[in-house]
Amino acid sequence: MSRVQLALRVADLEGSIAFYSKLFGVEPAKRRPGYANFAIAEPPLKLVLLEGEPGEPTRMDHLGVEVEDDAQVTAATERLKEAGLATFEENDTTCCYALQDKVWVHGPGGEPWEVYVVKADSPTAGALSVDILPKEAGSACCATETVTGGAG
Repeated sequence: MSRVQLALRVADLEGSIAFYSKLFGVEPAKRRPGYANFAIAEPPLKLVLLEGEPGEPTRMDHLGVEVEDDAQVTAATERLKEAGLATFEENDTTCCYALQDKVWVHGPGGEPWEVYVVKADSPTAGALSVDILPKEAGSACCATETVTGGAG
């Protein structure tokens, strides 16, 4: 089963965890320093909370589609390239405390989307990497600003 991912950068991680636990009626599936994620069955959603700067409003960090296996990431990569979209691939990357394969694209408004598979959980490997958004917009989890190929 695939599900949409919404990653939010929040100033108050504990308050946000409490709110979203009440909103969706579930506790986080994973909690690490500065990070929590919810695996929500109905509606199918992976909600990721990334700790931001104190006092800043909550903002969208990035969007994604979590898939079940590497073959689905490969198929999405090929489909996106054939559609003429600029892609950036990451294989065997550690992101959000998990080993992942993924492909990134940007929407027409610059919004970053990832299609990814979690290959293994990692209790200690970091939650954050480098930017995929313009510097003034802040950073997104575990990606890079560089995209290659396509018309983008």
